[in-house]
Amino acid sequence: QVQLVESGGGLVQPGGSLRLSCAASGSILSINVMAWFRQAAGKQRELVARIISGGSTDYADSVKGRFTIARDSAKNTVYLQMNSLRPDDTAVYYCNVALTDRSAKVGVYWGRGTQVAVSS
Repeated sequence: QVQLVESGGGLVQPGGSLRLSCAASGSILSINVMAWFRQAAGKQRELVARIISGGSTDYADSVKGRFTIARDSAKNTVYLQMNSLRPDDTAVYYCNVALTDRSAKVGVYWGRGTQVAVSS
């Protein structure tokens, strides 16, 4: 069993900042990829940012220069620092983790999501 617990969402004014956290726990042998997706109302879920085990990162064009993804391997936790937030960043943000569990099974897990609302 693997659990993902997200935190850090909320309401913020345009131009503000938020930091999301996602902690993975349970039967984890190694984590391969940690990522954040988001889904705005009426839209498809999209990749926001990801970080792979070697430390390299990818970002959606819409968040480059504003968002930063980071990982604490010792805590199996991924963070998303979001700066210069805009109303079109409003969405439910989901943590996504690809990992190998202690039975050597590879799986992809999703968090329940945390709401981010950007509004004045």
